[in-house]
Amino acid sequence: MTMTSTSPHPPTAFPKLTLTALVAFAAITPMALLVAPALAAQLGMELGIGPAQIGTYFFVENGAFSAASLVSLAWLGRANVRVVGLVALAIFIIGNLATPLVLPDYTSLLFIRAFTGFGGGTLMVLSMVSGQDAENPDRVFGYWVVGQLVAGALGLFLLPHLFAAFGLKSFYLALGVITLLLSPLYRGFLAPASSQPSASADASTGRFVVLAILAVAAILAFYIAIGGVWTFASMAASQAKIANEAVGGILAVASLFGIAGAMLATYLGGRLGRRAMLVVGYAILLLSLIGLAMSSDRTGYIAAICSFKFAWTFVLPFIVAEVAGRDPTGRLVASTTLIIGTGLSLGPLFAGLLLGSAWGLSAVFTAATLCALLSCICLFASPKLQSTV
Repeated sequence: MTMTSTSPHPPTAFPKLTLTALVAFAAITPMALLVAPALAAQLGMELGIGPAQIGTYFFVENGAFSAASLVSLAWLGRANVRVVGLVALAIFIIGNLATPLVLPDYTSLLFIRAFTGFGGGTLMVLSMVSGQDAENPDRVFGYWVVGQLVAGALGLFLLPHLFAAFGLKSFYLALGVITLLLSPLYRGFLAPASSQPSASADASTGRFVVLAILAVAAILAFYIAIGGVWTFASMAASQAKIANEAVGGILAVASLFGIAGAMLATYLGGRLGRRAMLVVGYAILLLSLIGLAMSSDRTGYIAAICSFKFAWTFVLPFIVAEVAGRDPTGRLVASTTLIIGTGLSLGPLFAGLLLGSAWGLSAVFTAATLCALLSCICLFASPKLQSTV
């Protein structure tokens, strides 16, 4: 695939420092989602809150994550991206290190997580726009997803032990310390091509408006499905008669399938047709969600959750690259973080409300299936503004 958008940096010499920063910050900032099953279970146990309040927690943190993307539309092309990166790092680090000080007060926790989520969302925007102008965005965003999945698998494996020894506070302290160690990578952030006036001239056309609406709907519906299912994956395991001590291991194995999916996407990026890969990824995702809705035993659950995780991470790089390949301004790619954060906020919230209203997990998984199908339809219906190969 070739990109027609120009960039301040040569696409054939994509800096290794930028790739490292992109992967590292994209992995650490959405950690609450990546380990959502373990974190949700610990929140419920330690704070004594129910599904609706757990859903609200993720809604607030991911909502602030989204707001950062909205604010980025004002500073992209105007502010120095590395200065913005330093400010965002300070917010994210301070917020995580301060979180244990407010526990176990639920209201104070929501406020501090909103503050922290804003910093994390800004870092995610910087990582995404820095990778937009790579020669092979399919592969770059494949690495982006691989980094998230490796971090998620490690988190799901380690968190039960950390929670057992040190409680909920250990998660936030670890996030703060790890981000502090990664902070020198801010120098890898690159200015996006969206600052160039030649591209922005096309942003007001009716065709771009249609693209924006359909792309937003595709990514939003995708992440509503993902956020709602993954947050309550532990609850589904319990309904499948799986012992609590075994759930973490099963979800860690599922995350390994996710890593495999993202690595396969990284390998296939630029080698096979992107649309064919999108069809395959969406098909597996839909089948896995149907399997989760219908499964009631251990074997069915394990097969469905592993397939779900594989499909999620396999199709995601192609979705992001498809949107990037159609985006003449760069601002739609920057807005992707807003859309992702909104979806990740609404998914757990809607799922929690369904469960709190006496609907079962089958209803949650059925709704997620419909969202995934809507995502696929909107993405394929979106118009092309640039030629891609």
